[in-house]
Formats: sequence, structure tokens, C-alpha cells
Amino acid sequence: MRRVVITGMGIVSPLGLGVDHNWRRLTAGESGIRRIDEFECGDIASQVAGLVPKSAAAAPPPGMLNLDLFIQPKEQRRIDRFIAYGMVAAQEAVEASGWKPKSEEDRCRTGVMIGSGIGGLQTMYETAVTLKEQGPRRISPFALPAMLINLISGQVSIKYGFRGPNHAAVTACATGTHSIGDSARLIAHGDADVMISGGAEAAVNRLGVSAFAAMRALSTAYNDRPAEASRPFDEGRDGFVIAEGAGAVVLEEYGHAKSRGANICAEIIGYGLSGDAYHMTAPAEDGDGGYRAMQAALKNARLDSGDIGYINAHGTSTPVGDGIECAAIKRLFGNHLDTLAMSSTKSAIGHLLGAAGAVEAIYTVKALQTGILPPTLNLENVSEACRGIDLVPKKAKEKKIDIALSNSFGFGGTNASVILKKV
Repeated sequence: MRRVVITGMGIVSPLGLGVDHNWRRLTAGESGIRRIDEFECGDIASQVAGLVPKSAAAAPPPGMLNLDLFIQPKEQRRIDRFIAYGMVAAQEAVEASGWKPKSEEDRCRTGVMIGSGIGGLQTMYETAVTLKEQGPRRISPFALPAMLINLISGQVSIKYGFRGPNHAAVTACATGTHSIGDSARLIAHGDADVMISGGAEAAVNRLGVSAFAAMRALSTAYNDRPAEASRPFDEGRDGFVIAEGAGAVVLEEYGHAKSRGANICAEIIGYGLSGDAYHMTAPAEDGDGGYRAMQAALKNARLDSGDIGYINAHGTSTPVGDGIECAAIKRLFGNHLDTLAMSSTKSAIGHLLGAAGAVEAIYTVKALQTGILPPTLNLENVSEACRGIDLVPKKAKEKKIDIALSNSFGFGGTNASVILKKV
């Protein structure tokens, strides 16, 4: 099998625009979660979210996103916001990688796989309202393409002329990790030399928040203290905080990257996936699905559980899910908990759904590069199921690690784990 490395990364998140800006804020213990102010939410039980900070300024403050600087306003009206976020993250990743294919062969060996859990929910919502209130003749001809999840990959490939595999994973909250793992396999098996991969989501609207609130999945107890609402592993957690954004990475065959002198961020050495076959939304109570995904990733990497120094947990802040993940961790890493650290960066940015795994994989790469582990914010009283694990509470900590794992689990019992190695 061919080796696969990461040579570029890009992020749009509630902590702001750009990988370096995100990392500074994340390791400083800052939160990107705030009270929803982009639409009326007074009649919704959950009123907090991780919203991308935006600015209309021609020269926006550091970390703030002005979409007009990336996509022409006319074009913005033809795409949903999740596509826009994906395109912005992909642009940072591609530029950071320095990859500019010039030959037809190079373009045909470069592909895109950027997925989403839900896709163009705002466009769906607005189109349904238009249909009801104004009739079918008022529906935009761009409505349907704006909703389609694979149109992030389509738009990125069109922009750069990448003509290799053009695909999109759709596995709820595991989408970002599946996208990266599946893309790595395409390269490992020789179907491409370079893949732009990741996830994007923009479901923070009245429909998205109301629907998740109806499921009783969201935090409702911290509407007056937004920054405290996402509290993975803590006794006081009461649901996840919905968030928006995108993460993208450029994956590349190792020899291809070395031959052009690319900066290698990390290597992908393991990928595992599994299904719970248990429940529509809840994880299996014994955590077996997550356990088997991590176990498969270790087997794929030819590693022992003691080789992992850090885990970026799925850790959504739900009362049930966090304990189940901790139980799976203890089952698999029980003999090595004294050398293992684990944190949930969702405590700072909320849950980006289909984009979560991609953003968290990038944070994991940064932990490998810098020797700094991002904290789990708001961890005041560790729940019983999670005691005995170093959860990096409240403050970042220095710890040199060579190998790390990132988890993502989604509705329908879909699980994915990816293992990254310092290069």
C-alpha cells in the first residue's frame, strides 16, 4: 500500500477563519459558542450555537469571515452556505499545500471528497417557504444544486480543474472522518495521487435547531451562559451545541509529496469504521461500535493500543454518548490509560455535525506538530464513567506525542476512527 500524508489544511469554524487562528484560540481556552443572533430563536428550547464569526468589512479583523473576499456575491446566491464554507476551507488547504497541477495527467490524478451530514438545509427551508407562499414559479433554478451534498466537491473541482475522483461521503456526524479515511484509501490503492478531503455544515437555522431541539438532543440549560453549554464528560452536560463550519485537508501520496518538496504535516497510518446495528440515533449501550472502529484503525496501522498518545474524542456533551465513548476507550486502552490523554475540542466550538471529523483531525495534527494538547473546556466534575482518563480539563497541556487518534460517531450507528502520525 502507498503511504498517505497531509500537505495542506484549512478551517472555517466558530473560533474563526484559518488553521493558525483556530489553534491559537483553541489552545488559549477560548470558546466560539454564543447566543444565536442570526435568526429568531426565542421560541426554541436551545438558543446557543457555534456560529462562524463574520464581517462585511473589506479588511475584516483577524479570523472573521467575509465571504465576498472568496466568492463573488452573485455566485453566493447560487450556492448554500455549507458549500461556501467548504470552498473557503478547501482554498486555505490547497494554498497551504502549494499543489498546482499543470499537466492533464496531474489534474486527472487529483480528486475531491468533501462531504456533509445534512447539506443545504437553509436552501431547503427557504425554498419550501417560497413554494408555499409564492408558488412554484418563484423557486430558484439554483435551489436544487445548492442543496446537494456532492456539490462542494463539484464546486472545488470546477474551481481548480481537479478531474480525479469526485465523491462525497454522507454519514451524519462521522462524515468528515469517513471522507478523510476513504480519500486516503483511494490514494493508497492508486486511484489518485492527491485528494482534497473533509466536511462542511451549515445547519444552524430555525429548521435545524428546532429539529434537533425536538429530539431533545441539544443543550438547553445554559442559554444565559453560552460558553459553558458544551461540557463533554462533565456531570452537568445536558446535550450538544449545534455548530457550523468546514474543515479540509490535502492528502497526498508520500513519494509525490516528497518529489515536489511539499511541507508534510502528518501521515495517515490507520483508518477503521464500523456499524452499531442498534438504534436510529443512540449509540449501542456497550460502546462496541466505537470500540471496533478504533480497534480496526489500530489493526490497519499495525499498532498496539499503547502506541496512541492522544485521542481527540467524539465527545459531544450528550448525557448518554460521552459515557459510552469513555467505556469503549477504557475497554481498548485500559492497560495504557496512564500514558494516554484525551480531550474533546467540541467543548470550544460545539458540534459541527458533518464537518466535525475534518476539523478535529486538523486539531489533532496540530497537537502532533506542536506538542500541545487542546483542553476540554467546562470540565468541572468528571462523570463517573469517564473518571480515570486524562481528559485535559480546562487548560491546554504540553505533551510530546508521535501518534494520535480521532473519533467520529454518527446517527444510524456509523463510526469512524483515523490514526495520524507525526512526520
